[in-house]
Amino acid sequence: MINTINRFTPCLFVVTIKRLINYYYISCNGLIRSKLTKTCLLIIIFFSTTFCYAQTPAIQLATSFRQDIKIEQYFVSEKLDGLRAYWDGEQLISKQGNRFTAPVWFTRDFPTTTLDGELWISRQQFEKVSGIVRTQDRNNPRWQQVKFMIFDLPLSPAPFSQRIQQMQQLVDQAKSPYLQIIKQQKLTSITALYALLNKVVAENGEGLMLHHEQALYQHKRNRDLMKLKKFEDAEATVIEHLPGKGKYKGQLGSLLVKTEDGITFKIGSGFSDKERQNPPPIGATISYRFTGKTRNNVPRFASFMRVRVIY
Repeated sequence: MINTINRFTPCLFVVTIKRLINYYYISCNGLIRSKLTKTCLLIIIFFSTTFCYAQTPAIQLATSFRQDIKIEQYFVSEKLDGLRAYWDGEQLISKQGNRFTAPVWFTRDFPTTTLDGELWISRQQFEKVSGIVRTQDRNNPRWQQVKFMIFDLPLSPAPFSQRIQQMQQLVDQAKSPYLQIIKQQKLTSITALYALLNKVVAENGEGLMLHHEQALYQHKRNRDLMKLKKFEDAEATVIEHLPGKGKYKGQLGSLLVKTEDGITFKIGSGFSDKERQNPPPIGATISYRFTGKTRNNVPRFASFMRVRVIY
């Protein structure tokens, strides 16, 4: 009797394993066929999967902005809308533990020091950078559009004010066109903070990050690291496509979605014409922005942002 097992390794190939008595036949896209023992088979599977995956990095996460702070003790930077990436000194790893297959020339001059940052192109280019860095092609010339924007040093024991200096030294020494430090600045008042937020948002930025000058890097959510945005954002699951009317007749009118808390509501804005013609599929997880909630915990003025990317 022949048992067939299919195992998918996303950045290499589909391996079809056929067992007949004590031997295994390996078929790699129909190109390679050989007889191996079970031990050899396990070795092949091990190396094919470990090539694609790395250990999930222990990264620092931000909390929401609090008003009860002394703003002069915080460094402020723009919150970039890119893909989080962790450089372990040898490779770029996503926050989910997947290895980015960056070209050798992209990381050639990076330091051996561990870095935390974002793979980024420019404002409102999330879909573009996501499409580039998630391709399994080490020769993809489109990586030339991408920069690794660093904002912290996970293994440095120094306070954040000193880590900024260390990061700048690393970038200056590397002289890589693909490695930059995110600009950090000090402000003197909350009024100045909101003025900067309004400016960034008006220029299609996402928001701001605030980092206490004496904060140590914590491999968890850190109260000394905060994010400030004009709109809140969250995720929900698509459960139904509701038809459009008027100029949207024959296209998507709105999405009926459900949150993790079981709250269902409609999202009818934020879609491009292309997205209305080809809406996110039923079951997809989407990101949306909103301004506050009703008494029934329903998000106000919810607007579609994108389909969630897990990498």
